Amino acid sequence: MRPEHDRIPVIVQTAHSGIDTIVSAMRAGASDFVVKPVSPERLHVSIKNALKVNALEGEISRIRKHSSGSLTFDDLVVVSPGMQQVINLGRRAAQSSIPVLIEGESGVGKELIARAIQGESERAGKPFITVNCGALPENLVESILFGHEKGSFTGASARHTGKFVEASGGTLFLDEVGELPLDIQVKLLRALQEREVDPVGAKAPVKIDIRLIAATNRDMIEMVKDGLFREDLYYRLNVFPIWVPPIKERPDDIPGLTHHFIARFAAEEGKNVGGIEPAALAMLRAYTWPGNVRQLENAVFRAVVLCDGDTLSISDFPQIAAHVENYDPQIPPAPPPDNGQVVHEGPAMIGMDSPHFTVPTAAGALGIAALDGAGDMRTLEEIESEMIRLAIERYRGHMSRVARKLGIGRSTLYRKVRELGLEAAR
Repeated sequence: MRPEHDRIPVIVQTAHSGIDTIVSAMRAGASDFVVKPVSPERLHVSIKNALKVNALEGEISRIRKHSSGSLTFDDLVVVSPGMQQVINLGRRAAQSSIPVLIEGESGVGKELIARAIQGESERAGKPFITVNCGALPENLVESILFGHEKGSFTGASARHTGKFVEASGGTLFLDEVGELPLDIQVKLLRALQEREVDPVGAKAPVKIDIRLIAATNRDMIEMVKDGLFREDLYYRLNVFPIWVPPIKERPDDIPGLTHHFIARFAAEEGKNVGGIEPAALAMLRAYTWPGNVRQLENAVFRAVVLCDGDTLSISDFPQIAAHVENYDPQIPPAPPPDNGQVVHEGPAMIGMDSPHFTVPTAAGALGIAALDGAGDMRTLEEIESEMIRLAIERYRGHMSRVARKLGIGRSTLYRKVRELGLEAAR
């Protein structure tokens, strides 16, 4: 079974506990070995460990393929019909060197699609050079893309080959291609047509052999109409368009992606987190994810770091729960005072309606005492300090939300935190 289904973990159960049997089973690829009669608890642990190891092995395999340029569409975590259409188009594009334009919102995974196209093409294992066109300094765009000769301009102390030459034989991925300046678009068009580039200061052009894949999160047709992008270059890039849908249109992919991220981050952080509660997973499916897969990845990363158990719950996603209807963020209350029960007469607690209020040492009551133990009024500074501390604890250190709930700016909040000495306390 192993040669055809190497990703399926195997547990061997037998009545024979001889060492030869155990060794032969493990050599054949078994992940564990149990002897009859086996208790349900022992089998549960064995299955749980096998699934955890299998998930981690899958992640390690993806990382290796990602770095070696051999990632394929089989390595992507997708099940939704919309993404299956993307994979079908990507596999067709991989069969030739046709220019591909991948469109979609920021964070949907356009670069992964580009890497999978290369991994299933004849250029698998060859250089995959990524250029974020939106992050290139305007005065260095031409040099970074096409290269320059030593001494061709001030600061050019050495020869630079450029991204096009670096990608020769492999794939050049131009991310956010719509951000390129118009003068560079002209040179890019010539490079694609002539399959050669002119480095700055060079006496002769340099031949290139690249597979070009471009990506954008902007409406390229509107940019062409507004004169922000050359029409001839657009049609040169848009030979084989692929639209990647946002994650809100493919919620069926969220469970697989969530478990994939849990396995990865639990291993990276050394946490014993192996799953997520059904209610928490349902909440993730209900959220709209404006930041798409990138936001989901960061949310799971934060949840794994916060989690104190072995399973993620709604309380590990307070920022997501606060934006999903019918889900309680379940933010724990501030720790109660440890000086026993103190009874205050009159309007004892700010925000409490009862004129007589008892502060218990058990968690549950949220309020700030207006009087001290002797019955005297507390200073405004003491009350303000306690209110800020309580807000920080209640909203789990999410300072933007703390500032919003207190009705002050973030800079003001940070200043008060410093002035009241709360940084050292935390």
